[in-house]
Amino acid sequence: SETQDIMDRTTIEDALFPGCPIRNILARISDKWSILVIYTLNKENRAVRFKELQRKIPDISQKMLTVTLRTLEEDGYVTRTIYPEVPPRVEYALTERAQTLLPHIYALIGWALENMDAILKDRKRAIVHKA
Repeated sequence: SETQDIMDRTTIEDALFPGCPIRNILARISDKWSILVIYTLNKENRAVRFKELQRKIPDISQKMLTVTLRTLEEDGYVTRTIYPEVPPRVEYALTERAQTLLPHIYALIGWALENMDAILKDRKRAIVHKA
């Protein structure tokens, strides 16, 4: 559930092995939305407003996008700039740290594309064998 996702995001530091980089770092970026938000911000190649980002990822709720952006900002992947206008304008952009993560994200996307058909066939085969 979305509430559980939010709770998981905020409590990941309290995992059984807080010094483990897989649990402590990767768990926060490998959730349902973080990589997609980083990927989308990179595709825009500029600072993006919240509503525009929400339009680019139509199946994310406003609350989950807010939580995801906040987490990415806390971990140094995203910057949030507030412009003193009426109404205030807020823009999000990737940091240098996020830029160093992008090659790994693109490698993972490439791997997923190369293996998607085979994985989907295996899933169907597993469903048939369960029946």
